[in-house]
Amino acid sequence: MHFAQAADLEIDSAMTLNQVRVGCDVQIRVLSGPGCERLRDLGFCEELTLRKLAGGRNLICSICGTRMAISRELAEQVLVSPLS
Repeated sequence: MHFAQAADLEIDSAMTLNQVRVGCDVQIRVLSGPGCERLRDLGFCEELTLRKLAGGRNLICSICGTRMAISRELAEQVLVSPLS
């Protein structure tokens, strides 16, 4: 028998910010890609909680009490998981 490690479960349940439904609260797990430094400059970091407010060409998120729009390309580099 093989038991999954907790870290494996977190990565398996992660999705990109683009895949999250509007209105959902999620926690950032990993920033991965060429836009990571830009995302960090905007205030995105691992373990931070955010809410997706709108989708479309640009995504609007509520992060640290501020509404922020990011491109779908940047949102693809944000891996998140549902709040438990």
